[in-house]
Amino acid sequence: MDKFQAMQAFLRVVESGTFVKAAESMQLPKPTVTRLIQSLEEHLSVKLLNRTTRRVSVTSEGAAYYDRASRLLGELDELESSVVASRSAPKGRLKIDMPGALGIGVIVPALGSFRARYPDIDLEIGIGDRPVDLIGDNVDCVVRGGELRDQSLIARRVGDVHMVTCASPGYLQVHGVPSHPKDLEATHTLIRHSVQPTGRLLPFRLAKDHETVDAEGHRIIAVNDTNASVAAAAAGLGIVCAPSILVQAQIGSGALVLVLPEWDAPLIPIHVVYPPNRHLSAKVRVFVDWVVELFSAHDLLQRKSTLPDRPAPVAGLPAVRPRAEAVD
Repeated sequence: MDKFQAMQAFLRVVESGTFVKAAESMQLPKPTVTRLIQSLEEHLSVKLLNRTTRRVSVTSEGAAYYDRASRLLGELDELESSVVASRSAPKGRLKIDMPGALGIGVIVPALGSFRARYPDIDLEIGIGDRPVDLIGDNVDCVVRGGELRDQSLIARRVGDVHMVTCASPGYLQVHGVPSHPKDLEATHTLIRHSVQPTGRLLPFRLAKDHETVDAEGHRIIAVNDTNASVAAAAAGLGIVCAPSILVQAQIGSGALVLVLPEWDAPLIPIHVVYPPNRHLSAKVRVFVDWVVELFSAHDLLQRKSTLPDRPAPVAGLPAVRPRAEAVD
């Protein structure tokens, strides 16, 4: 039995939750992974996993073994990476995933500098707001916005995204301009982000001084993609709270107009996330360092807007007050 391979197979099964996904991530046949786990249990004379036809769970002994094995393999990865890094540049395939707003607005346009610095790293890039299974999909790392829910993964906070509330001039001409978040309840449609796969709606939360309001809106359009949310707002479908990096150009051109500019939406934390047994990979490490460098120098990730503090009013907008009647 290859003790280190068996240990790695055990970690992958625990992290992915199935033998099939573990086998796929290791590029091994499922029976091979099964035999590795069985050999490891026989060698240790302890049951590490409970298996049923539907699920795999970790025993108490398995949980303790996982913690120690994860640290051990991490230290081994660090040792190998430090030796390799001392004599060669990082190389090989790096599979990454990122949300559309950050991918299209920030990371992908800047990848030329990463490629120039690390020409031997081949990038495989996924773009989308749907969560990915890092182990099952064999993804090296993901860039994610919002609070992290999976505490088993390693995460490094790399910055924050500023959010702004806006709508098209045409929408505001029909529905009026709100002067307070509570006005959104009367006549306005809110374009809300829907988290996949649960469909949970993110709060439409605005704060000023010591007052915080969670707006619900008279009507709601739920969208599971940030770029689509902005497109819906530009089409006059409602009011959206979107990353400033996505909407600033449209605000500058007048295609979108700031709504309730004195009210702030919460910052969205941005993390680079990777599996615990890959946290010291040279490829992942240089990519994470590059993302940190990129975000720290990106103007719109350091402040809410680079536009003038008071954008010029758009001709034809009604007074800062919603209409009394509802418009469906």
